[in-house]
Amino acid sequence: MVIEVILRIIGGIIALIGVTMIFDARFLTKKLFSFGDQNEGSAGLKITGFVFAIIGAMIIFFNIS
Repeated sequence: MVIEVILRIIGGIIALIGVTMIFDARFLTKKLFSFGDQNEGSAGLKITGFVFAIIGAMIIFFNIS
């Protein structure tokens, strides 16, 4: 019972990180990286954020059943 709650919280945090990475990809690229091609870095962060969001949602979904 406690493990299910902990897994839901972890899944929610991972999904939240993924959505934040998608939403703030351009800002994070400007702030964290110093290479010139901002579009390439932004695309990489958006793809990584999408994967994180899917993993977090899958943890929550499969934990409910």
